[in-house]
Amino acid sequence: MKETWDFDCCKSIMSGEIELLKKISAAQNSVRQAVLNREWTDFDERVQEVSGLGEEFALLESERAVLFSALPDASAGNFYAFIMELPTEQRRELSHIYRELKMEAQKMRALNETFLAYVNEAKMLAASYLEAVCPARGGKLYTRKGRRVSQDLKSIMFNNHF
Repeated sequence: MKETWDFDCCKSIMSGEIELLKKISAAQNSVRQAVLNREWTDFDERVQEVSGLGEEFALLESERAVLFSALPDASAGNFYAFIMELPTEQRRELSHIYRELKMEAQKMRALNETFLAYVNEAKMLAASYLEAVCPARGGKLYTRKGRRVSQDLKSIMFNNHF
């Protein structure tokens, strides 16, 4: 079913996406700071908050996709081709909102990539440390009952009692 084009609805959806991206960015920043400061209290709740905001964003994004499918040039897949048929003032306003939306998304992507690099480096360092300290274990991790576990290093606890 094709929707009819509604400028105000589009403006509202895209503005909502920008606000959600700002909320997601703030929530991800609190997760990032918690990891960097090793504050694991309420970590799962912070991650759930980011996840919930991401789901809200996905809903708005699907609404926007449905709305843009009503435009005649929707098959081109280019936002600027979509809005070329609009009146000048509406085109300027949507173009400005779209640029702001794109900038927020790019900023979040850059921060996430650097954080992911940090986390991957920390995981590699931990794995290298374990390999250096316990070379006989051959890169394997075990539970306290002796069962082999995955090396994803989500959480590790050392038993210092021998």
